[in-house]
Amino acid sequence: MKDMILNQAGQLQGWLEEVRRDLHMHPETGFELNHTLEKVRTELKAMGYEPKDCGKAGIVALAGGKKPGKTILLRADMDALPIQEALDLPFASQSPNKMHACGHDFHTTMLLGAAKLLKEHEDEIEGTVKLAFQPAEEIFLGAKDMIENGLLENPKVDAAYMFHVVIGTDIPSGTVIVLADGAAMSSCEQYYIKVTGKGGHGSTPHVAIDPITAAAQIHVALAEINSRELDAHEYGVFTTCRFQAGHASNIIPAHAEMWGTIRTNDPTGVKNEFIKTRIDEVAKGVGAALRCSVETRFFDYCPCVKCDPDLSAQLTGYAAELVGEEHIVKYETPSVGSEDFAFISQAVPSVCFNLGAGSFAEGYPQAVHHPESLFNEDVLRTGAAAYAYMALQYLKQEAK
Repeated sequence: MKDMILNQAGQLQGWLEEVRRDLHMHPETGFELNHTLEKVRTELKAMGYEPKDCGKAGIVALAGGKKPGKTILLRADMDALPIQEALDLPFASQSPNKMHACGHDFHTTMLLGAAKLLKEHEDEIEGTVKLAFQPAEEIFLGAKDMIENGLLENPKVDAAYMFHVVIGTDIPSGTVIVLADGAAMSSCEQYYIKVTGKGGHGSTPHVAIDPITAAAQIHVALAEINSRELDAHEYGVFTTCRFQAGHASNIIPAHAEMWGTIRTNDPTGVKNEFIKTRIDEVAKGVGAALRCSVETRFFDYCPCVKCDPDLSAQLTGYAAELVGEEHIVKYETPSVGSEDFAFISQAVPSVCFNLGAGSFAEGYPQAVHHPESLFNEDVLRTGAAAYAYMALQYLKQEAK
């Protein structure tokens, strides 16, 4: 079976590259995925599927179902990032300030490839494979929206897994990386801080109240929470990644704004709540000392991804059968990244896998979320084969 799947996936390589490049040229963000959705629907229908809409911009298709058995969910995200691509590729983004810099074009393409493979083996599926194409992962809203609109029902999902390509590491292309058991990826919540002072002329700061000075002091003061209030043996970090104030060099603005993210590996959420409380207290305290008022807001919370140990061991075994033990890496510590697949993992036994798609040694120096992120298309067939083979073997084993 594995040799057949690998050979069939290899024969799809040219088509996989065409699909991926089409998606890469037309990146879309959030729930606004018109071109992407049309492409996915068209390809699925051409294979003989009956794709169904799920939520604001999700698509679900079912493979198998001819034989009794369990249902396993395979998930791929479809959205891009608000980044201007800096690579001069023949299939570079044609959408200003949008780019598939996180590899979601790969994920969508690999799952479409798996859909083709599963269709060819549909009579062998002992249960049902639910293919989920998800929007808005980058803003942590897509998975939750699909779940609220029945993703895990009709048929009821018994297990789920996903792949995410990684680049700019020491991991060679084609390597399957198994995330740690338990809390495998960090929770994440976004924060916003608005500092309000009194605008004025740059020549007379004494008659104004400068929110930039206050915001800068808040930024420095917040670092003390990381270094002095959190246990160094436990993971918890927050980072201000955007700072905005004013529009002219000679005008003191009335407001300064800051945005960032909080990440922890605490599945209970207690540490996240502690950090939020202290951000609010420190920001408002420092602001008050400098005569400014401060507003804090927290939004788009995503919990930790949970990897089920038993399911992980089972699916990792199938991955090893497919790519070879020498191409399997198991992480023992949680990832500091975040994924809204977390919402699915909180509801059903789930596993997250990464797939090496370009290492330093292979000439891929940048990680994801970079305007020069580059991915090795050779792994498209590996990802498609892995999605399909692991699902087939899981259902076959569970049917016993």
